[in-house]
Amino acid sequence: MSTRRSVRHATLARRTPTPELLGLVAGRFRALGEPARLGILHALEDGPLSVTSLVERTGLGQANLSKHLQQLHAAGFVSRSRRGMFVDYALADADVLRLCELMCGRLDDDLAATQAVMAPQRRSA
Repeated sequence: MSTRRSVRHATLARRTPTPELLGLVAGRFRALGEPARLGILHALEDGPLSVTSLVERTGLGQANLSKHLQQLHAAGFVSRSRRGMFVDYALADADVLRLCELMCGRLDDDLAATQAVMAPQRRSA
C-alpha cells in the first residue's frame, strides 16, 4: 500500500462517522457531482463575480447558472452579497478547491497507472 493511501486511511480511521454525519457529507458531495457546478467554483477561484460575469466565464445560460448557484449556496460552497440590483457570488470556503485538486491528483495517478499497464499491450499488438 502506498504511503499516500496509508496516511489517508489512517486519517479516516480516527473518526467513526454517525449515519447523520454521513448523510450530510453525501449531500455535500451530491452538490459537487455536476460538472457545471465544479466549473462555477473554479470560475470563482480568483474572487467574487456577478451573475453576468459567471455567465460569460462558464458559458451557462442565466437560468441554468442561477439553479446551480442556488444549490451551491444551499450546500455552503458559495456565499452571495447584494450590490444594488446585482448579486455577487464568492467561494464560501476555498477548501472545496483543495478537494477538487485532491481528486484531480488521484485521477492523474490512476491515468498514469493505466497507461503503464496498457503500454506493453500496445507494443505487442
